[in-house]
Amino acid sequence: MAHEAPPNRYTGFPDGFFSRMDESPDANFYLEPRLVTHIDEAAIEAVQVCYDELAMHGEILDLCSSWTSHLARRPARLVVLGMNEHELDCNEFAHERVVHDLNVTPQLPFADACFDGAVCTVSVDYLSRPIEVFDELARVLRPGAPFACTFSNRCFPTKVIRGWMASDDAFHLELVAEYFRRATGWEQPRMEHRNAGRSGDPLYAVWARTER
Repeated sequence: MAHEAPPNRYTGFPDGFFSRMDESPDANFYLEPRLVTHIDEAAIEAVQVCYDELAMHGEILDLCSSWTSHLARRPARLVVLGMNEHELDCNEFAHERVVHDLNVTPQLPFADACFDGAVCTVSVDYLSRPIEVFDELARVLRPGAPFACTFSNRCFPTKVIRGWMASDDAFHLELVAEYFRRATGWEQPRMEHRNAGRSGDPLYAVWARTER
């Protein structure tokens, strides 16, 4: 008896939606450290408040991390996963550092249910296989744990997926929420404009909890 092929969870996205202008290895692009912030101070504060409200204080995974994790205070255990070893070494909040390319290997090198929460700050737009990554996050988080993606409107345009570059902030909120819906193991996502009405960089958040 023939087995049915598993459904394609990227159905409905246009051809090339998850491609990038620069498809050279990401490891080459991130070879040189960039010890800079990608959003202004007010937006950073909005990120910190968001993560504080979600109680990112226990064992936390910072995905696509760099030299700073945009947390108001150091959690009990912080694992930072990113592309540049020097940037991760400069992260003073980190307890553990992992160099890992999620666009090559979306599987996370962690055991099941080993984190109390996860964050991805101004980087979800660089994921070319986001649904698989969100699957993995649901696996490594404990039941009821939150995963929050925060983002603005600034980026490295050659490495962001084409679908992101071709759309606006309102679409970006819906897009990240759709990643949660198409991935396995998540409750319904929430979408928020965290600093509406303020000047400077806008700050958006999409987050959900793992199924209990």
